[in-house]
Amino acid sequence: MVIDDSKTIRRTAETLLKRHGCQVITATDGFEALAKIAEHRPEIIFVDIMMPRLDGYQTCALIKHNRLFRSTPVIMLSSKDSIFDKARGRIVGSEQYLTKPFTRDDLLGAIRAHVHRD
Repeated sequence: MVIDDSKTIRRTAETLLKRHGCQVITATDGFEALAKIAEHRPEIIFVDIMMPRLDGYQTCALIKHNRLFRSTPVIMLSSKDSIFDKARGRIVGSEQYLTKPFTRDDLLGAIRAHVHRD
């Protein structure tokens, strides 16, 4: 799942991932994402930090506080690259922090590192 208020970022990530056989669900913000997460149960979630209504930190915290989705990997996406931002992402439970602009290899590497197939 890719959660970002930027249509360009959503489309870019979706295109990169679909080329590699991934099914991709997108959402424009945390509220829309929470309903879709419950319905689709994604294996990994990429979430932008800076979004209106419910930011990426809040969205991640809500996902990690739900016992059904606690183990779902959450990867934070941001144009900021400070130690503070990365630490805050860890505090709310994210597994990884990717700085925009991300590459195909960044996304696929996160999937390889955090999605465990049986």
